[in-house]
Amino acid sequence: MKNGMIVYQSKYGAVKKYVHWLQEATGFSSLETPKAKIAEVMDYDTIIFCGGIYASGIAGLSFLKKNTNQLKDKEILIFCVGASAPEEDVVKKLREQNLTGPLKDIPLFYGRGQWQESKMNFFDRNLVKMLRKAAAKKAPHTYDPQTKALMEANGQDCDWTDKKYLGPLVDYLEQGLY
Repeated sequence: MKNGMIVYQSKYGAVKKYVHWLQEATGFSSLETPKAKIAEVMDYDTIIFCGGIYASGIAGLSFLKKNTNQLKDKEILIFCVGASAPEEDVVKKLREQNLTGPLKDIPLFYGRGQWQESKMNFFDRNLVKMLRKAAAKKAPHTYDPQTKALMEANGQDCDWTDKKYLGPLVDYLEQGLY
């Protein structure tokens, strides 16, 4: 495995949990995006970006977008974490919405995260309430994967994190598929 850095943004802790497990599996160091400077990242061959999914966007992805030109010769991988079950449609939609232009060919991996309304800030809790209220008016069989996860959690804290979700990413690194 080449030398690498994990650059991440974690809001409620699930991403940070995956970063810790990824560090154990790879030996890579890590750096949070708010503190990340491109000069620090440039010393590494492989950059794994990890971010949570909020409103269908990958948190912290702006770091990659802003530094695309400087990172063009680096091996970049993305691991995103969300509440939805890891279905093929979920990953496809995330790719279409987030990985456009120079990011379109970056390998994308997905892990299921946590749902912790008890830790959500005021804005996020109110957004969830509005989304849940709107979803309750629909028939459950019409829910998309994100709405299904929202309704499944139903105000309780859920932790779906599991090291198994890192398997495809670690295998990809070990096999040098990039």
